[in-house]
Amino acid sequence: MSGDEGIDVCALDALAETDARGFDYPTAAGPRLAFIVRRGPAVFAYRNVCPHAGNPLHWKPHAFLTRARDRIMCSVHGAVFEIDTGLCVGGPCPGRSLSPLRVEIREGRVIAYPDD
Repeated sequence: MSGDEGIDVCALDALAETDARGFDYPTAAGPRLAFIVRRGPAVFAYRNVCPHAGNPLHWKPHAFLTRARDRIMCSVHGAVFEIDTGLCVGGPCPGRSLSPLRVEIREGRVIAYPDD
């Protein structure tokens, strides 16, 4: 799915209780990177761009979380972000935030809605 229907990222039950999954989506300017994070019944989605230096956050596919799996972490400079808000709470960009995407769970599937 794409467009007004959103991007079908994956089945909710394909994710552990605290887990992340990267995905890309097409735009007129070329593909963009994004990711989702599940924490219990809630799912959050963000563009995969660190506000500090513009790098993708992951260091290998789907690796967006700290070891404790309680925060999102940029693998390049170690910025740490809250899962539910995207707010940087440690590292080189405190007070800045990840760019959120609208996301919903529809019929057991995680659907993200990029705005570009």
